[in-house]
Amino acid sequence: MKREKEIIKVSIFGVIVNLILVGFKATVGLIAGSISIVLDAVNNLTDAMSSVVTIIGVRLSQKRPDAKHPFGYGRIEYFSALVVAIIVLAAGLVAFKESIEKIITPEEADYSVISLVIVGIAVIVKFFFGRYVKNKGEKLNSGSLRASGIDAISDAALSLSVLIGALISFFWHVSLEGYIGVIIAIAIIKTAIEILIDAVNDLIGTETDAELRLKLKKTIDSFDDVQGVYDLALHNYGPNKKIATAHIQVADELRTKEIHHLSRQIEIKVFEKCGVILTIGVYAANDSGLAKKMRSFVEETLKDYPTIKQMHGFYLDEEYKVLTFDLIFDFNEREAEEKTKEIRRKIKKRYPDYAVYIILDTDLL
Repeated sequence: MKREKEIIKVSIFGVIVNLILVGFKATVGLIAGSISIVLDAVNNLTDAMSSVVTIIGVRLSQKRPDAKHPFGYGRIEYFSALVVAIIVLAAGLVAFKESIEKIITPEEADYSVISLVIVGIAVIVKFFFGRYVKNKGEKLNSGSLRASGIDAISDAALSLSVLIGALISFFWHVSLEGYIGVIIAIAIIKTAIEILIDAVNDLIGTETDAELRLKLKKTIDSFDDVQGVYDLALHNYGPNKKIATAHIQVADELRTKEIHHLSRQIEIKVFEKCGVILTIGVYAANDSGLAKKMRSFVEETLKDYPTIKQMHGFYLDEEYKVLTFDLIFDFNEREAEEKTKEIRRKIKKRYPDYAVYIILDTDLL
């Protein structure tokens, strides 16, 4: 809750700062007849709207879980970023159109010293404001604030180009209005596309943070009875809500009571160290006698298939004459099912009395 309040506080500050800048820049731009300064004001207006959307998104994301949404509403923050991207993109396209028209029919702007001073102050304010918001975004793990901060720093650079163009016009009476406007428009569109891609990726679900995944694996692997960690799936239900599932391999002589104690200790340690809610599954492992011979044969057989990345969950049940294991192929392998059937036939040919079950798994770790 403290995190959300801080994000809202920073976003409200952003709305105030941007609206003040909009007022000053729009006034200066309209009086001077400067399309680049007016578009710079529009850019600040989209930033203010983005902050408003962020506030709404964060407030909605705090709703408690319910029957329809048992994992809560944390992903609304990602949806709000999507809305922000659409707003910024629309502003960029309009700015681009207006700038092209200004290039076709150029008009020299009429700047005053006061207007140049105001634009200069705006550059400084926007730069330091951007650094402040970006740092807050990093500290609070807020994608929306990080994006807003980076966008604000970029805006400062764009405002600087507007100022340079205005100075050139003021001293040498050369109009660069339309061209600077095009640069601003392209920068706005680029920012919008980047925010859009990030938001869509978060909503669809992509490969999660590699550093966190490695930390999870090392934490689970740190227990003596864990022989391996597999099928680690990390699900993101908001910036501060992550749920994971994983299989651990343990010796098959471990009793249910021991496995229960082990899995509970792992789940507690993972939450304490990584802040992730973990659910554990178990692979039993036996590696002696016939199981050892069959494993060696399977491993030798798999060498003929270079697109196989991993085999795990190998277990031989001699009482029921059943062999099971999981295979992971490279994502680029298009014939995984056919090759799996081929491997199964080779094992059956060598051990005809055994049922062989091979599960095609996904490369999650």
